[in-house]
Amino acid sequence: MKIFEQKIFEVSNESEFSELALEIFHFQAEHSPVYKKYISLLGIKTESVKEVGQIPFLPVSLFKSADIITEGYKPEIVFTSSSTTGMIPAKHPVARISLYEKSFSAGFRYFYGDPGEYAILSLLPSYLEREGSSLVYMAESLMKQSGNPANGFYLYNHSELYENLKSLKKEETPVILLGVSFALLDFVEKFKLDFPNLTVIETGGMKGRREELTREEIHEALCTGFNTKYIHSEYGMAELLSQSYSKGDGIFQSVPWMRIIVRDTSNPFKIVENGVRGGVNIIDLANLYSCSFIQTDDLGIKEAGDSFRILGRMENSELRGCNLLLG
Repeated sequence: MKIFEQKIFEVSNESEFSELALEIFHFQAEHSPVYKKYISLLGIKTESVKEVGQIPFLPVSLFKSADIITEGYKPEIVFTSSSTTGMIPAKHPVARISLYEKSFSAGFRYFYGDPGEYAILSLLPSYLEREGSSLVYMAESLMKQSGNPANGFYLYNHSELYENLKSLKKEETPVILLGVSFALLDFVEKFKLDFPNLTVIETGGMKGRREELTREEIHEALCTGFNTKYIHSEYGMAELLSQSYSKGDGIFQSVPWMRIIVRDTSNPFKIVENGVRGGVNIIDLANLYSCSFIQTDDLGIKEAGDSFRILGRMENSELRGCNLLLG
């Protein structure tokens, strides 16, 4: 397994990615009990899977009802998803937390460079108020790597955040403000800040907290509130160990060890062409000890190259695919 872990972050081209994805698929099809059962119930013979396009994707909703982890391993930590009242949160038992740390650290450096170059502030009230947030874990670790004394988490203390941002602007310190969407909107409704060089990264998170807005509407309000040209976005989830980022206009890019594939909404086994709206499948090679092939409940569009857009959630997605594993 150490060889797999090393290879993941050395992937540099499509051929290497495909080769490693197939190796990991055959490993997980044999040693990840939930994924193994799912493949069996689909009637797929693992030895017949010889191309990445033949790999079946596990419905993300199964993380709500089963412990998806490689046999023989115990979780070092369990991440849980945020959920609205009455909904069952997903849980991701992580066998090796060091793999998550390496993935998000390498991903941050891939998109933004050395964390030590920034002050990192996090406005994550809904995540800080519960246990098991992978986003809080990531933010805390990046702050430690940054080492800037101005780093910090914020709940609802917007006045303190405002004063700190003003001071950092005056000092010409490069700043990343990582925040959940509803909290960032709450902040700019109270305070206006002229900070064109501020990097604001919104992480989503509107459901059940405020009136639902499109990403475009959220970004327009935040650009006005911070007087910045672009708002960045982070796309991740508790069920994954890697993230994608957008540096503006809602267009996301992934790290080299991750791929986004868009499927037909009426046929989950059919892949659609670029530019066609569909369900989002994700290959995350860093999910080595759970499942690297996830069928999400998000809607998206694949664009040129490896870029993509997230359009929202699929309707009636709760428990989709779970019936195969009942009984």
